[in-house]
Amino acid sequence: MKMDGRRESQNVEDRRGMRTSTKAGLGIGGLIIAGLIALFMGGDPTQLLQQMASNGGTTTEATNYVPTAEEEELAKFASQILAGTEDVWTKKFAEMGRTYVPPKLVLFKDAVQSGCGGATSSSGPFYCSADQCVYLDLSFFSDMYRQLGADGDFAYAYVIAHEVGHHVQYLLGTLTEAHQKMSRMSEKEANQISVRLELQADFYAGIWAYYDNKLFGSLEDGDIEEGLNVASKIGDDYLQKKARGYTVPDSFNHGRSDQRVKWLKKGLTTGDVKLGDTFSPSYNSL
Repeated sequence: MKMDGRRESQNVEDRRGMRTSTKAGLGIGGLIIAGLIALFMGGDPTQLLQQMASNGGTTTEATNYVPTAEEEELAKFASQILAGTEDVWTKKFAEMGRTYVPPKLVLFKDAVQSGCGGATSSSGPFYCSADQCVYLDLSFFSDMYRQLGADGDFAYAYVIAHEVGHHVQYLLGTLTEAHQKMSRMSEKEANQISVRLELQADFYAGIWAYYDNKLFGSLEDGDIEEGLNVASKIGDDYLQKKARGYTVPDSFNHGRSDQRVKWLKKGLTTGDVKLGDTFSPSYNSL
C-alpha cells in the first residue's frame, strides 16, 4: 500500500508499556480454546471477555518495554489505516445524514483490560462496543504469517478495517440489535447471526478499501490478492480443519472461507454501502 505522507490518527492509545495480569476463571486450557474460537478476526467477543472478567480480575503496572523499530513501523501503519477509516466513514456517514464518531485504537502487549473485561493476545484483535475501542496486539501480524502464511500490508489493514466495521455496525445499531437477538436464541441460531455480523464487517472493510483508494490511491498491485488470501484463510471451515482435521458447520460463527472472500470482494469492487445487507438473505445463500 502507498502510505507515504498519510496522516496518523489521534485516536490511538498505546498501552504496550503497561503489563496487565488477567486472572481469568477460564484457566490456561480455556484460554487456548478461546484463542482457537476467536482466532483471527475475533470480532466482538463480548460474552467471552465478560465471563473472564466476572470470574477473575486484572492488575496493571508499568514496564520497561521498549518497542523494536519494526513494531514502531507497524504502530505507525496501524495509526495511518485508522485515520483512513476515519476519513472514509466520516464521508459515508455524512451521506447518510449521520455523524461518524470514530473508535479508539488501543495497542497492547500480551494482555489488556477492556470495557468488556480482561483479554489476552490469544483472543486476537477485537472490538468492544462497551468502550467503543478496537484492541490490537501488533504481534498478531507476525502470528498471522507464521500460522497461516498470510502476510502483507493490505492484509494487516484488512484486519483493522474489519474491526472498525464492527464499530460501524454499533453506530448504526446493527450490532446491539444482533446481540440482543443472539441472547434469546439457541447456540446454533446465535452462531448464524454472528456469521452475518462478521460477513458484513468484511464487506465494510472492503468498502473502506474502495474509498481509501479513491481518496489516496493507496492500493498497489497485489494488495487485493493479499486481502482475499487472508479472507480465505480465516474462514471457520479452514481454521477448524487446520486445527482438528474436520469441520462442525453448526459451530461456525465467522463464516466459511468462500463467504468471507465473497463479502470482502463485494465491498472492494462495488463501493456501495447499500449492498451490504447480510441479514435479509437466507442463511444458505450468504
